Amino acid sequence: MTNKALEGVTVLDFTQLLAGPYATEMLGDLGAKIIKIERIKTGDLFRGMDHLGKKLGKNLSPQYMAWNRNKRSISLDVRTEAGREIIYKMAETADVVVENFRPGVMDRMGLGYEQLKKINPKIIFASNSGYGTSGPYVTRPGQDQLIQGLTGMMTFIGSKKDGPIPIGPVLCDALSSLNLVYGILAALLYVQRTGKGQHIECDLMRSMLAMQGEAYFGMLNLGIHAQRPDSGIAHPMYGAPFGVYKCADGYLTIAMNPFDKVVKVLGAPELLRYMENDELFSKRDEIFYKMQDIMEKKPVDYWLEEMLKEDLWVAKVQNMEEAENDPQIKHIGIIKSYEHPHCGHIRYIGSALSMSETPPEFYYAPPMIGENSEEIMKEFGYSETEIEDYFNRGILYDETKEGGI
Repeated sequence: MTNKALEGVTVLDFTQLLAGPYATEMLGDLGAKIIKIERIKTGDLFRGMDHLGKKLGKNLSPQYMAWNRNKRSISLDVRTEAGREIIYKMAETADVVVENFRPGVMDRMGLGYEQLKKINPKIIFASNSGYGTSGPYVTRPGQDQLIQGLTGMMTFIGSKKDGPIPIGPVLCDALSSLNLVYGILAALLYVQRTGKGQHIECDLMRSMLAMQGEAYFGMLNLGIHAQRPDSGIAHPMYGAPFGVYKCADGYLTIAMNPFDKVVKVLGAPELLRYMENDELFSKRDEIFYKMQDIMEKKPVDYWLEEMLKEDLWVAKVQNMEEAENDPQIKHIGIIKSYEHPHCGHIRYIGSALSMSETPPEFYYAPPMIGENSEEIMKEFGYSETEIEDYFNRGILYDETKEGGI
């Protein structure tokens, strides 16, 4: 009996960068067989990027390594007829194709949904793009920060006096990957029942809009656009005490809470007048600065302990190094490690899932470009003679055979 939830599911992965590779990584964590099909010799665009000026090795950037575990790589020239024929043979038995090129690229290569479903009517073809496959922006580059700007997200961050502020981590990319995964899982159930594959489309713009559904609902139905407060990083739709407060030695974030309980901890009963006059929203900035004056006189841990005694929704603001050593993060065990054959000891953030019967697991380290080309070809019935011929003709590539590590 297998302990892999997606045992037997084969995914042809044409994705690169983040929106796409994260999706196929999640499928790989659950046991799907991920075949990463990379451009001949150069591979995934993320491979060559530095991270704060550093890399782990040639073609092994932290950006690439973070999103490509549990995959095997074949480096293939799909611009050639022979290269496309290899993909057609793979598609005969594959379950899922995932791609995040600009709309139309796969079709022009002869590898689009309409072409592949003629070979395999059960194929699930999942496309991830910036803006969708049609419309006035379809030819524009779709990138996380651009989508944050277009969808209003940047106007929610910071204070009223600031200009638009983007979220640093690539939220749009990650959200679209998550949406793509749940679409693929639903399509796998559907094909089991009906024998019919389908084309799934997901994009960064729709993913970001869907995530902001609460804010948009208020604007669309009440005609009210949430304005950022003057008092800094806080949710524009909530009143006091929601915010991030400076203490004597750091910062504390306070979420939705009964204001009278917060006032009790602060020892400032004079603030109750805002609650009595229903001014927690209209005068939230004024309240914020009065609370700030009190809180910055004592350290974070003091306020955290006192507020937790009252079961208030509060937390310390931590940087990544502090978060790494947080007792709860240590307890859940999401920071994991493995030995990479070319990079040595690697630590990484694992799956967010916990499953009692089919837990996500680590199977493969992120591969070098085309590292598994030969073994993958053999799995699809190609002989050693044929494989050698493809290598000699430049249709297949494996950088480990050329000392490119």
